Amino acid sequence: MGVVVLLGVLLLLGLATPAAADHAAKFQHVDGVALPDPHYTPGSTNPAVTQGNITRTICVPGWSKKARPPTSVTTPLKLETMATYHVLGQPADYEGDHLISIELGGCPGGTKATCSLRLNFWPQPWNKGSTIPGAHQKDVVENFLHKQGCAGALSLDHAQSLIAGDWYRVFLHPGDAR
Repeated sequence: MGVVVLLGVLLLLGLATPAAADHAAKFQHVDGVALPDPHYTPGSTNPAVTQGNITRTICVPGWSKKARPPTSVTTPLKLETMATYHVLGQPADYEGDHLISIELGGCPGGTKATCSLRLNFWPQPWNKGSTIPGAHQKDVVENFLHKQGCAGALSLDHAQSLIAGDWYRVFLHPGDAR
């Protein structure tokens, strides 16, 4: 199905906004690694998570799983962002990714959210069978930054800035993430 047709269907179903149709987001590429368009996906944080409460929120095992929105929220948004980014391939080729991960205090979305999931969500390539880092490698960076933040080696703001700014750089040089 063509991108224009897909976006049209999503608009008719109310799963996309006219703003998404007006702006075609473009991946930023570094060494072939797809990074989100900072104008469309700048990242959004969860105001309920602060440096002062991380020991009661993101550093509690299982907290991010409880905060994660259901697939009934994320699947339509994944399709919308795929259309906006004009991506090729099937939905299974992409992860609907929270740019600032929930485990780093990123906006989870959902019905009680007071932050913008749309600003924090993008179609990240899995890059299965490729040597180009993708969603799995970003997950490694998220876990690393989460451990550093919960250990007190990184502030919450700094960890969020690193993951939103250029997770690939942190993947290549984790020792510089201090």
